[in-house]
Amino acid sequence: MASWADLEKAEPQFAERVRRLFDSGRHKTMATLRKDGSPRISGIEVEFRDGEVILGLMPGSRKGADLRRDPRLALHSPSPDPPEDSPSDWTGDAKIGGRAVELPDPVRPEPIASWFRVDLQEVVVTSVGRPADHLVIESWHPERGLRRQQRA
Repeated sequence: MASWADLEKAEPQFAERVRRLFDSGRHKTMATLRKDGSPRISGIEVEFRDGEVILGLMPGSRKGADLRRDPRLALHSPSPDPPEDSPSDWTGDAKIGGRAVELPDPVRPEPIASWFRVDLQEVVVTSVGRPADHLVIESWHPERGLRRQQRA
């Protein structure tokens, strides 16, 4: 597992692109696993702070219970539609896969939120190639670094 700071150090341009995609809108999507193992999709806000990816959840939330039981998660950035007249100009979308680690509330004895950091397992950006007849998938893993592939 790796921190956001590890990605920024290893691949600063890729990390900046991922962050811009996540910061392109307030609401992101998070996938967690329910008690029975089925997936749960939820809206979430994500912060990039002090070299970490940080999640703030309401106390008692189902997604918080999911993460305490099984810390595996996937995050998806906002995803605007590609321009119809120029699909290759689509900014793309980003995904982060990893594990949540609960943090203590640093400010209040009675938490107003449950805080988690995300240990990175995989970070992916998907975009449309030039010409717009294929996808470009860039993925970073802590063990192998950054790879780029195309899919028709």
